[in-house]
Amino acid sequence: MNTLEHPTVGEYVAEDFRTAAIFSKYGIDFCCKGNRTIEEACEKKDIDPEEVKNEVLQVLNTQTGQEIDFKSWPTDLLIDYIEKTHHRYVEEKSTALLFYLDKLCKVHGQKHPELFEITSHFSKSAGELAQHMKKEELILFPFIKKMDAAIRENKSIPQPQFGTVDNPISMMMHEHDNEGERFRIIAKLTHEYNPPADACETYKVTYAMLRDFELDLHKHIHLENNIVFPRAKAMEAKLTA
Repeated sequence: MNTLEHPTVGEYVAEDFRTAAIFSKYGIDFCCKGNRTIEEACEKKDIDPEEVKNEVLQVLNTQTGQEIDFKSWPTDLLIDYIEKTHHRYVEEKSTALLFYLDKLCKVHGQKHPELFEITSHFSKSAGELAQHMKKEELILFPFIKKMDAAIRENKSIPQPQFGTVDNPISMMMHEHDNEGERFRIIAKLTHEYNPPADACETYKVTYAMLRDFELDLHKHIHLENNIVFPRAKAMEAKLTA
């Protein structure tokens, strides 16, 4: 981090994921829009950047052994982790949430019509994330692993059909942005995942699951946007030099 003159929000979080809590507190998107500096992110929200920066530096200067240093992981291991942890989480929780949301619409939809809109947004998210993850698992991630192995073994690899790795990465990041925006809408519709006073236990559990889904998605997107994708671009530059 000290080698970076103007680190971005994403680079701070890649250095130490504990800083994500600071950015979240100020409503600063560290995953989809992590390519901005603290100053740029704060300008949009009329926040004092020095206040944010001081809190971030305080976290960075506090030692702890509790957070995983994903930045130190080999790329192939990090990709396997993303697939087995975050991709599986999306698959499993999407099915459960769609079931609960459908139930809430049937029981509470007349009194709380926003449930239909929440369900519509989440249903689109579940479908598009499923397609998105398959593209990563079948196309982008295998190619990144191939580049990683080629560099380790000092070999060359043929150019992929998609041309440069920038092409699928740009597509994945665009889709990440779409999901980030979709969950901002869901968070607003649910009043930041606070169920109404007359909510039953299923209602409360569903909102809690939606909140956890968004938090997991933030970490998921962060690992790809701020660690895996920059590495992939650097690998390609090295192989084509």
